[in-house]
Amino acid sequence: MKDLVEKPAVVQEAAEKNAGLNWILEIIVFVAMFIVITIAQMIILTPGQIILFSMDSTYQAAVSTGDKEVIMEAAMKLSETDFYTILTLFSDIAMILVVCLFCRLIQKRGLHTIGFCKTHILKEYIIGLAAGFLFFSVAVLLGVLTGGLSITGFSPKFSIGIFILYLLGFMIQGMAEEVLCRGYMMVSFARKYPMVVAILVNSIFFAMLHLFNNGITVLAFINLVLFGIFASFYFIRRGNIWGIGAFHSIWNLVQGNFYGISVSGMNSGNSLLITTAHDGKELLNGGAFGMEGSIWVTVVLLAGIIFFYTRKNHKEEDAQ
Repeated sequence: MKDLVEKPAVVQEAAEKNAGLNWILEIIVFVAMFIVITIAQMIILTPGQIILFSMDSTYQAAVSTGDKEVIMEAAMKLSETDFYTILTLFSDIAMILVVCLFCRLIQKRGLHTIGFCKTHILKEYIIGLAAGFLFFSVAVLLGVLTGGLSITGFSPKFSIGIFILYLLGFMIQGMAEEVLCRGYMMVSFARKYPMVVAILVNSIFFAMLHLFNNGITVLAFINLVLFGIFASFYFIRRGNIWGIGAFHSIWNLVQGNFYGISVSGMNSGNSLLITTAHDGKELLNGGAFGMEGSIWVTVVLLAGIIFFYTRKNHKEEDAQ
């Protein structure tokens, strides 16, 4: 793992500003920050929830009955709608803001040490979008060829307007998770510890954020760790957050809103295609968790990790 010890420019500069903390303190700070992020997300989400609930006739009718069980059932159904899901995606802007403020004001790091470098932004983002779509599509193709999935046609319920809202929401959500886990946590650990340690720690924590998702399995957890490792290598080799942020966003978008597959256990009602996951072939399609719980995503991510591991880091002048 010798090449991993050669830290990218963003990590080196972050270490110059602050040498970093003991690993226990780093984890404590991360947990505290996550609590703050959760509160900030709730603050952003609450006004939208109030508006959405007040405009829903079914929920209002349930409220008029005064029956708590009926109200709860109506609220649960509303929380499963596309608009509610989109609201939660947009609330992840809080994650980006809290992390950026903490790194800038407390750690005294420039935003480019999170990965927000100023050059080649559009190029890196477009490459990330294309790569994310390609990688997940390869996993879907393998699932279809091996009988785990069937794509039966276009969905008559597809709405381009809702799709665009999902696109914008996932652009925020995917970037937010990369900012938290790679731009903040990985770089913070790498200031004091070897890159391999920083990669493994942030990847495990990334996977743990999905532990309570519907349909989680051992293989799904392993794949989430692998995604974290892959994302870490992408960040390290490219030297910025733009590419992997785009990759993560499109990876999530195409699962639910293009192919009609569960996104880490989350279902979407608005998808371009109709894809069926066949019972008894969970190893090939991931079951209720979606393709991220399948062996084919394992294969695709391992190939991506090997690809980026064999690459060299971008030069410092390209990263800043």
